[in-house]
Amino acid sequence: MLNELTPTCEADGCDRTLSAERLMLTFETANGERRAYECACGEVTVTVHR
Repeated sequence: MLNELTPTCEADGCDRTLSAERLMLTFETANGERRAYECACGEVTVTVHR
């Protein structure tokens, strides 16, 4: 069974969940898919999906 992680903004005091409508960029590398999310607070979070 795979555990699903939900991307969350890690800006000080924010902690909002980063949903699909916040997904701004997706690109593939040899090490997995990178996803960049922009939070309503202006912070950008990049995740790696393997």
